[in-house]
Amino acid sequence: MSTRTLPLLFINLGGEMLYILDQRLRAQNIPADKAKKVMNDIISTMFNKKFLEELFKPQELYSKKALRTVFDRLAHASIMRLNQASMDKLYDLMTMAFKYQVLLCTRPKDILLVSFNHMDAIKDFVKDSPSILSQVDETFRQLIEIYTPLSSGEFQLIRQTLLIFFQDMHIRVSIFLKDKVQNSNGRFVLPTSGPVPYGTQIPGLIRIFSCTGEEVNRLQFTNGGNYTSALREGSFEIFGDRVTKLGTNMYSVCRPVETLMSGTSKNSAQHPKVSTTPNPLAKEELNLLARLMGGLEVHKAGKGGSAFRVNLFNTDEEEEEALLSRPDELCYGIISIQATKDQQANAELTKIMGEFSESGDQSPSVSSKGDDLLAMMDGL
Repeated sequence: MSTRTLPLLFINLGGEMLYILDQRLRAQNIPADKAKKVMNDIISTMFNKKFLEELFKPQELYSKKALRTVFDRLAHASIMRLNQASMDKLYDLMTMAFKYQVLLCTRPKDILLVSFNHMDAIKDFVKDSPSILSQVDETFRQLIEIYTPLSSGEFQLIRQTLLIFFQDMHIRVSIFLKDKVQNSNGRFVLPTSGPVPYGTQIPGLIRIFSCTGEEVNRLQFTNGGNYTSALREGSFEIFGDRVTKLGTNMYSVCRPVETLMSGTSKNSAQHPKVSTTPNPLAKEELNLLARLMGGLEVHKAGKGGSAFRVNLFNTDEEEEEALLSRPDELCYGIISIQATKDQQANAELTKIMGEFSESGDQSPSVSSKGDDLLAMMDGL
């Protein structure tokens, strides 16, 4: 497992989340000023300096539930609100899109180009906000500094770590099904054609060498595909042509996007059972998550009623139906915890917990968010 995977996973999933939210804000005719505020608030929180300092520290990936907690909080970092069914759908679309991109990378290092495509799009979202743009640029420079010197073997380990994380996720997405790149069981169809990885040759030739290194024979074989040579390598600089389209906005063309469930497959194929066996690394994972969450702030909706709800379904009825059919293993139980000992042992966590429980002019759904989040963290 690579200890350098978490920043790439977070940035790419965050990029996909922004693509989806941008599309839904437009589709629901949210006023331009409110839509811009949502995007700016989320991106500003996502690239918070303190948050990224924790994120870029070498560390193991933690559980899917812990990562979902981070994105739940990130999605509500502004005046926008999502109910549980819409949040489920948002996270499903994010994860399946990035999983598909990782699978289609022709060489492990291309994962960095996918990340750069997401970063380029994020920069475009905040091009009119210089302070936020500088946050994004600083993260871009960190990515270049940390990841471009890595070897092919290290990138292969990052790719393997990502695929292990995604291996049990088989949610069907309408765009992928219509394009015939995903089967009805949620598994992707990998192509046997197209450009080969940069720096490699089209398969079909075997060279035989003598013990002295001299080529003595050549054999040709049918490669079973329609491969072409790579034209050029994508740019790994802060500006440049990435060449690959993986990681660009697939929602820029107006198409309805659905996550699909049918019959018994909604539990078995879409959401694997979550083990209730205690995780021996839960304490370390909780401490890490607490430090990460310290950089994320939920926007408090005031009396002015500026908060609004975004629906990722076509109608409210579809959203309610999805919520009722939600698999039980995705419903987090509420557990009461006594945090007195933690207050004495960990001042930082105490401060964060205090921020979660702040009262004020919040609506009931917002004011209870901290309690729900603590319960989810406690259940890791």
